[in-house]
Amino acid sequence: ATGGWARWWGALLALTLALQAGEKKAASGAEIFRSACAACHGFDGKGASRAFVGFDTRLPDFSDCNFGIREPDQDWSAIVHLGGPARGFSPIMPAFGDALTAQEIGRVIDYLRDFCQERPRWPHGNLNLPRAIVTEKAFPEDEVLLTTIVNAEGAPAITQRILYEKRFGARNQIEVLVPLGLRRPDGGEWAGGVGDIALGMKRVLAHSQRTGSAFSLSGEVILPTGDKRRGFGRGVTLLETFATYGQILPADSFFQFQGGFKAPTHSDDASKGAFWRFVGGKTFAQGGGFGRAWSPMVEFLADRDFKTGAVTKWDVLPQLQVSLSTRQHILANFGVRIPATNTHGRPVQILVYLLWDYFDGGFREGW
Repeated sequence: ATGGWARWWGALLALTLALQAGEKKAASGAEIFRSACAACHGFDGKGASRAFVGFDTRLPDFSDCNFGIREPDQDWSAIVHLGGPARGFSPIMPAFGDALTAQEIGRVIDYLRDFCQERPRWPHGNLNLPRAIVTEKAFPEDEVLLTTIVNAEGAPAITQRILYEKRFGARNQIEVLVPLGLRRPDGGEWAGGVGDIALGMKRVLAHSQRTGSAFSLSGEVILPTGDKRRGFGRGVTLLETFATYGQILPADSFFQFQGGFKAPTHSDDASKGAFWRFVGGKTFAQGGGFGRAWSPMVEFLADRDFKTGAVTKWDVLPQLQVSLSTRQHILANFGVRIPATNTHGRPVQILVYLLWDYFDGGFREGW
């Protein structure tokens, strides 16, 4: 381990001397990487051998597109500025914030992305916007999401929705949603059951780091696994298709849109319909932009059946997402869903979710 630390400090010294000697000429990302990073991360970005660096900590492989492109610049910038502990990683990764300017660190990060030979195919991690409670995002992810919904008025009811998302390839994602319900009709006893399980797939059709936008298309089949008589299911298979769009705005603001159609396999049991959802928000980060992130958002949710006399049901859902872990791979969100139109029989609901981005580490890691 002593040899590893000696190489780190030697790299820092070499970098400082190189920058002082070339003050009049801005160093490129490649030059900075070779001076300060390659001793451990390797000139090919795959990481030097453990025997060479002198420590057992596993080094990342920047040539792996699934790793090198999916993370946002802010995460990497925090680690380069403040060292590995800034994101719950090993202190063997030193801080370069005193040796490099923000612009130089930005150039190094951009250079690291180029180790991925298929970079244009992979949506940039900056396009992974904060997740709203209801509106889905265009970016494909590896996440587990536990959402709890509690009726704040009317008949007592609690619903928990367990969502598993798995990314594969550059632009694809599959997901499985399992709802669990607990209800107590007026004057009755509590009853529980499994709801209608949903299976879905998402594909990103277009993305652009330059414009800060991503667009995807998804399809879902919702199976009648719940007991309709007890209020835990619809009693019919539903097919849904929808598009999602995410847009980065100035000053760490953003908006996302989701719109689509739903259709039952048997029209006598349920109606066809459409839904559209919009969310806007802004992220505030502590610690000079590198600490805990807070993202207040407001969702506007609409749903309309295609049948005579149907009206559009509108809801408003203000909410606040906050990162819990130092690595920022565990997040929580709290919101209140308020019916704005057609309010009869539609109670105000309290919604809370816990999100685990398991690609970034285990649930107990990075705190």
